[in-house]
Amino acid sequence: MSAKTVVIGGASGFLGRHLAQELIGRGHSVVALTRRPTSSPDESTWDPYAGVYDRDVIEGADVVVNLAGAPTVGNPHSPRWARELRESRVTTTGVLAQAVADSERRPAFLAGNALAWYGDHGDDPVTEESESRGDSFMTGVCREWQDAAQPAVDADARVCFLRTSVVMDRDSSPLKQLRLLTRLGLGARLGDGRQRMAMVSLRDWVGGVVHLVEHDDVSGPVNLCSPQTPTNAEFTDALARALDRKAFLVAPAFAIRLGAGKIAGEVLGSVDLRPTVLEGADYAFHDRTVHEVVRAALS
Repeated sequence: MSAKTVVIGGASGFLGRHLAQELIGRGHSVVALTRRPTSSPDESTWDPYAGVYDRDVIEGADVVVNLAGAPTVGNPHSPRWARELRESRVTTTGVLAQAVADSERRPAFLAGNALAWYGDHGDDPVTEESESRGDSFMTGVCREWQDAAQPAVDADARVCFLRTSVVMDRDSSPLKQLRLLTRLGLGARLGDGRQRMAMVSLRDWVGGVVHLVEHDDVSGPVNLCSPQTPTNAEFTDALARALDRKAFLVAPAFAIRLGAGKIAGEVLGSVDLRPTVLEGADYAFHDRTVHEVVRAALS
């Protein structure tokens, strides 16, 4: 395996930090895009909202990864939160996609996205070939987010859409909050709990993306999720067992719709996601079941 130069937008975020650390540990070079002035050789200043970036940095890259965007945790009833969530993802993706298209080398582009692209599919298995359904807020955001990468696709660069499920780790949302509630005896099934809740351990998310960096033959949508998707009830029970607690409570669907606002569709919707592309590309998952994902996240 030859070492690669990887440029990362959003490298200071939770996922970006862990991805950069793993890439460096495997002998790759990482350049982090940052909004602040810098003279460090492993950082480069950019302003996506002004369309400003160092063209030489993109020209020197083998792979460009975009994980930039405003936090998904916020007030779902706030128009400002919704606007920033959408604009931050669409803008950063569009700028980097155009940068890739305008470069001579045409580096690969790994464009962040989320499983919400698919919408509610009930109990039907969902692979990378499945359609996008519905008109929920996050589904609409994910469609625009993906469309923003079109310049890189049109330029015949290798483009992967990282359709990320909930990444489970003790230091990240939502497990950080759910762990506390469950320890307090307040762990609760959401609605009837039968909706499929796709997730992935942090080490498999990082491992899967590194696999895409290192394997040039994979392109298009890539589901980042564990091979077995549990129901919400199964996850709630697995977390309670791992913490030696009981989870008897139920959060009624009507209360969730009131509280979750724009993202209620994602909380109550069902996506039985399958990582078909990664498994077909011979990525070996560490954590395949909900119990393995929870154990890895809490370790």
